[in-house]
Amino acid sequence: MKFTNIDQQRYAKQLILKKIGVIGQKKIMSTKVLVIGIGGLGCPLILYLANSGIRNLGLVDHDKVDISNLNRQILFTTKDVGKLKVLQAKKIIKKINKKIKINIFKNKINKNNIKSIIKKYDIICDGTDNFETRYLINDHCLKFKKILISAAINKFDGQIFNFNFKKRVPCFRCFMPELPNENNDCESEGVVSTLAGVAGTLQANEVINSIISNKKSNRSEILVFNSINSKFRKVKLTRNPNCIKECVKK
Repeated sequence: MKFTNIDQQRYAKQLILKKIGVIGQKKIMSTKVLVIGIGGLGCPLILYLANSGIRNLGLVDHDKVDISNLNRQILFTTKDVGKLKVLQAKKIIKKINKKIKINIFKNKINKNNIKSIIKKYDIICDGTDNFETRYLINDHCLKFKKILISAAINKFDGQIFNFNFKKRVPCFRCFMPELPNENNDCESEGVVSTLAGVAGTLQANEVINSIISNKKSNRSEILVFNSINSKFRKVKLTRNPNCIKECVKK
């Protein structure tokens, strides 16, 4: 990828970092990242990806901006209510850097379209808010050996997952083998707005780390954050021997 004088100025503070430099910045600029869900997590995530130098972004969301989104979905304003999230997000990201290639997908991701959507991307970011879709994304990223950076938020707690399916690692189904009996999403249980910003930013951080790291991650742990006490903890994730065959046979 061509590295211009403008790029050198724009990313100057990253270029002086020994772990990034010109080589690392070129890796960032050449990596294709897909973000599924342009909500409380997706908004800060794509902002930091765009500002960090990602030049090829895919945005997936079928939903329109609702006034109830505005407390945590920081890309949008009251003028955006009723408009498609992916269209408004694309406009904003293009203002950050018009050279970013952005593909938008206006349909809800499902078993019929997920393969064609994810296949061209190196890293998949899951910011969805329901377990059925998370299972679907997990299963296809596992099948096609993608890097999956997933996050979840609820009330005052956030979780960050980094699954490098190029390696032999547990998957999301190992963590949660079955659907929960009750809905525990933002719509039904609520979420503090700042938590979305923290978790979405941590997702972006995991993306950048996955790109610049010389040793590809095979961590088997979940990063958990509580916004009441501002504390982090790590939970070890182990492979479930009764998981789906794509996971067990790896």
